[in-house]
Amino acid sequence: MRKDIQKKRQNKDLIELQALIDSHFEARRKEEEELVALKERIEKRRAERAEQQRIRAEKEKERQARLAEEKARREEEDAKRKAEDDLKKKKALSSMGATYSSYLAKADQKRGKKQTARETKKKVLAERRKPLNIDHLNEDKLRDKAKELWDWLYQLETEKYDFTEQIKRKKYEIVTLRNRIDQAQKHSKKAGAKGKVGGRWK
Repeated sequence: MRKDIQKKRQNKDLIELQALIDSHFEARRKEEEELVALKERIEKRRAERAEQQRIRAEKEKERQARLAEEKARREEEDAKRKAEDDLKKKKALSSMGATYSSYLAKADQKRGKKQTARETKKKVLAERRKPLNIDHLNEDKLRDKAKELWDWLYQLETEKYDFTEQIKRKKYEIVTLRNRIDQAQKHSKKAGAKGKVGGRWK
């Protein structure tokens, strides 16, 4: 009888022990599953964060590329516009030089052999005039050169006007003097005619 009771107790203890063991391993299994799930969530979050960073990096790279492209385009347009402006200024200065040379040539044709010593000197200086040589000048230097040429041309026009006025005055004086001489000669002839009678002087 006692043996049966002892055996039942042993069986009960074994069953309880087995239950504890099973409970322990079940708890371990759940913990391991939770740990695996946690690792998966961490890896997923890490992957998502890496993907977001990659997308942001690509967008930033594209933005920087667009900015660089726009900057290069603006610089190219500015350089092109500056080159066009420089070309226009050079053409304008060259045209001024050509116009002045043409003016001297026409003036030489009109004057012909009646050039004064001053005009001859100007012609020689004009023939020896050096080229503008403005290819190496920047915008500020070109402005200074244009102003210098303009002042020079203005001075020449002023001198031309003074010479023209002097010529007009000289012509007027010559005409006036000729008229006086003609009048004096006419009065002299009339006086001589009145002093004769029948071909003889009174």
